[in-house]
Amino acid sequence: MISPSHDCDKQWATELLSKPTLVIPQVAGNLGQRLNSLDRQLRSLGHQQIIYIGSDAPILTAQDYLQIIQALKNYDVALSPAVDGGVTIMASNKPWPDMTDLPWSTEQLGASLEQLCKSRQCRVAKTTPTYDIDTEQQLVQLRQDLAQDKRPARQALFTQINRLVKASHYA
Repeated sequence: MISPSHDCDKQWATELLSKPTLVIPQVAGNLGQRLNSLDRQLRSLGHQQIIYIGSDAPILTAQDYLQIIQALKNYDVALSPAVDGGVTIMASNKPWPDMTDLPWSTEQLGASLEQLCKSRQCRVAKTTPTYDIDTEQQLVQLRQDLAQDKRPARQALFTQINRLVKASHYA
């Protein structure tokens, strides 16, 4: 399932994969409102275990996803903390509580999300921290990490990053 941030991107998202894929554009609002709405829609379709992956965390690996899936076997919520205080993966076996007032895009997000879930009697697991891309330094780190990554999409990203930072002082 793909959930683009705007309805105008639905066609683009539909064409991304060769097999039919469910595409549900996000509603208007902050990220918490958009995720809560998406969560309700997916659960109304019968989905019980929902995993959200940060689109700004391309370094995630199969091992990161497996850790989340394993954690969901024993916990209601599984979070992959970002080293900057956010999250790169958030997963739940239960409907998410109202996330409207969380401090999105701040270093307090991860702790606030965990506390919100615990306040609703959810058992929360955290997996190995990873990083997402919010700064130029993190982009440079991603470039270094992708240099040996043989996945075709990651090599394409590596090529694009090289073009972006070629002229900068980080090259």
